[in-house]
Amino acid sequence: MKKILLLSDTHSYIDDAIIKHIKQADEVWHAGDIGDLTVTDTIKKLKPLKAVYGNIDDTKARMEFPENNRFMCEDVDVFITHIGGYPGKYNQRVRELLYQHPPKLFICGHSHILKVMPDKKLNLLHMNPGAVGKHGFHNVRTMLRFTIDGSKIDNLEVIEFKK
Repeated sequence: MKKILLLSDTHSYIDDAIIKHIKQADEVWHAGDIGDLTVTDTIKKLKPLKAVYGNIDDTKARMEFPENNRFMCEDVDVFITHIGGYPGKYNQRVRELLYQHPPKLFICGHSHILKVMPDKKLNLLHMNPGAVGKHGFHNVRTMLRFTIDGSKIDNLEVIEFKK
């Protein structure tokens, strides 16, 4: 079983409250718009990190992280990208990839809107952790925490911070 902390849209922001949750996870996944790489460097010193770059990320981030990250976590096929849309409204860039070979878990960021919903047509779970950084229109900063045990995605929790 793995405890996952999922975050996105840090926009160069990390603080002790976020770090506290990082320390409780087995792995951290970042769905893009990292900003300054001190954010991901801080995370990597504490826990294994899987990440993608986002639309605000510079050349350094784009050299270190891919646009799409697809991998297995236990028995769950995971696909992370920054701009991905959501069930029924997937971004054109990823739509065909999803339809040709759907993952079990599809994760994106970008919207700053926390959303977790099933895609019954593709038989996948979509997650967007919202934004945990302070830049953007969101009023509440959010992250997600969950477990993966074999093929089971479970124990989903929303972590909220005041902006």
